[in-house]
Amino acid sequence: MQVPQLLVLFGSQTGTAQDEAERLGREARRRRLGCRVQALDSYAVANLIREPLVIFVCATTGQGDPPDNMKNFWRFIFRKSLLSTSLCQMDFAVLGLGDSSYAKFNFVAKKLHRRLLQLGGSALLPPCLGDDQHELGPDAAIDPWLGDLWKKIMGLYPVPLDFPEIPLGVPLPSKFIFQFLQEVPSEGAEEPNIASSAPQRPPSELNPFLAPVVTNQRVTGPQHFQDVRLIEFDITDSSISFAAGDVVLIMPSNSETHTQQFCQLLRLDPNQFFMLKPREPGVHYPPGLPQPCTVWHLVSQYLDIASVPRRSFFELLACLSPHGLEREKLLEFSSARGQEELWEYCNRPRRTILEVLCDFPHTAAAIPPDYLLDLIPRIRPRAFSIASSLLAHPRRLQILVAVVQYQTRLKEPRRGLCSSWLASLNPEQAGPVWVPLWVRPGSFTFPETPETPIIMVGPGTGVAPFRAAIQERVAHGQTGNFLFFGCRQRDQDFYWQTEWQELEKKGCLTLVTAFSREQEQKVYVQHRLRELGPLVWELLDRRGASFYLAGNAKYMPTDVAEALTSIFQKEGQLSNQDAAAYLARLQQTLRFQTETWA
Repeated sequence: MQVPQLLVLFGSQTGTAQDEAERLGREARRRRLGCRVQALDSYAVANLIREPLVIFVCATTGQGDPPDNMKNFWRFIFRKSLLSTSLCQMDFAVLGLGDSSYAKFNFVAKKLHRRLLQLGGSALLPPCLGDDQHELGPDAAIDPWLGDLWKKIMGLYPVPLDFPEIPLGVPLPSKFIFQFLQEVPSEGAEEPNIASSAPQRPPSELNPFLAPVVTNQRVTGPQHFQDVRLIEFDITDSSISFAAGDVVLIMPSNSETHTQQFCQLLRLDPNQFFMLKPREPGVHYPPGLPQPCTVWHLVSQYLDIASVPRRSFFELLACLSPHGLEREKLLEFSSARGQEELWEYCNRPRRTILEVLCDFPHTAAAIPPDYLLDLIPRIRPRAFSIASSLLAHPRRLQILVAVVQYQTRLKEPRRGLCSSWLASLNPEQAGPVWVPLWVRPGSFTFPETPETPIIMVGPGTGVAPFRAAIQERVAHGQTGNFLFFGCRQRDQDFYWQTEWQELEKKGCLTLVTAFSREQEQKVYVQHRLRELGPLVWELLDRRGASFYLAGNAKYMPTDVAEALTSIFQKEGQLSNQDAAAYLARLQQTLRFQTETWA
């Protein structure tokens, strides 16, 4: 009997779902099963009708949204024209990744599982719902589920006995072979794909625009606990265009110090050029990596050595370790029974890949370069809401960046890779300071009709997309702009205070503020909404306003939704059930939109 090819499709926003998908691929290969691992949007979804065995690995983002790299698939799979027998040849399973502190926990995985059943697919198991909130992370649910999954698959599709499993301690072949060059290539060989001053198409991840930094200004007071920056880029001749609600993606770099330290640990020559050769046909070349490339470019621009390593990192590192004691510890960290200890060592203090390698120096020095791309994930772009309008600031793009820095039990403070890198850029230094960036549509769409009012709730840096919206609407002569802004203290983190007040004087804006630390009882934006309940109800129910919410996803969206439900009950005389239905209708008709982040 011919063993079918297993297909693993993933939708991943931060890389966790991709990591789990690649883990499935490795476990399949150890069991001698043929396996392909692909992002959902890179797969020709019409071919699903011919796939016998598919595992879907998908994260839930924001307020129950699919990740960016599965949105096209998501739209296709929910087409009403698809027949109920479309997937009758398919055995499938769904592995979800989510956070149970959010209302729509693993919403994407649950909904996908139901849809695949509707289309005739046969579920091997109930969906796995991995939870970031579990003290051991998502693997607490994933490990036992995978055990059951492999029993099911191997029972349905047994492998011939003369193909034994590859033991866990034996490394699988690397995806690529590093071919180091003896001679330095001709000049310009390593230049990445960068959008020229007159590009044929808009910049993208594979073709970013190198935008000069014009200003980099701290906008929080000296006594404020957080460094928040207003950064402006020059996008002249970039062909970049954007509207209110769009986001800019920025590709950060590792620091020079960390890059040097990594090369020393692994005994790599940073100036050495290499070419990559795929070990097997059909393996895609790493996107955005030049050929030929230097070790320095690979480490500084591509390998995410400042990220917290996942369990798969320890599994492969254990296979590669020649040192008895270090190997023993790495095997323990990668085993199911060692997950609690791994969490304490790595996840809780947010220890980075570079710091782990420093703790295992004999292993680090023995890592073959061929395994670098299997071992360490690539640096991912970071998305920022655009905080300006081209109508107010032609040829400029502005963002508001909260610099991530916090302390754990480790001596060295934890720092966000992108925000710290951006904060370090000094446009006044000699020579140009450039940032690779490109733009994509955001989740907000603002009304085109000039008479439609908008209510914007943007505490902290959540106000950024609303500044772009207000600038755009004011330029078009649109009034009816209502902004609820919250921060700690008006003299420390009241972003764009002067700008808002000038717009108020002109009658272009109604500003409502909540300064949480200026009185004994903390006051937040949801309290201000309740206080102005009659106005909010009139705007929504009688004047057809749209409502927008941006900011931290932890508690604020739920608190604001509860405030709105309370307003609907009190001012609209609605029952609890009818108030919830009213809010749901606003969401369905895109008159209630949210953009939140963890």
